Amino acid sequence: MIKSELRNKYKTLRNDLSPSQVNDLSVSIANQVLKLPIWGYTFYHLFLSIEEQKEVNTDYILNILSGKDKNVVISKSDFKTGLMAHFLLTDSIKIKKSSYNIPEPIDGIEITNNKIDVVFVPLLGFDKTGNRVGYGKGFYDRFLSDCKPETIKIGLSFFEAEDSITDVYENDVKLDFCATPKTIYTF
Repeated sequence: MIKSELRNKYKTLRNDLSPSQVNDLSVSIANQVLKLPIWGYTFYHLFLSIEEQKEVNTDYILNILSGKDKNVVISKSDFKTGLMAHFLLTDSIKIKKSSYNIPEPIDGIEITNNKIDVVFVPLLGFDKTGNRVGYGKGFYDRFLSDCKPETIKIGLSFFEAEDSITDVYENDVKLDFCATPKTIYTF
């Protein structure tokens, strides 16, 4: 399938989920994340969920990271440049929803891309070789391509993998893992 078809398919599937289903599936995904071989690192980038888009609720993963005393990094998107700035999540950081309903830090301690060890990547769909489909703006592909090569990229999905995404681009960055409620995919 091509990306535009996959975007439509997975937006519809997510939209059909009830709030309790989103919650239960998100807990299952967090439990899968616990099984990943990623816990010896320091800086973990986590997206804050867009509730209106019924994204995976990352609060459960945030609780795991906090319980393991990890440094959590969150982003602020600049839609003019297509880039994201990254900030250390601290007790004093203020978070506000953007005009796109993205929870973002207002300011804080900025963290450079080369410090980030693990990135949890939002997505709409993915395939069996680690390609992903996002919202189509390229924010995460630009961000991930600017991280160090050994940065671990983990997708989070309510749904299982497609066989293949046929219109993958040269600048698309593949995942290393994807956690679903039932499976951990390794690429």
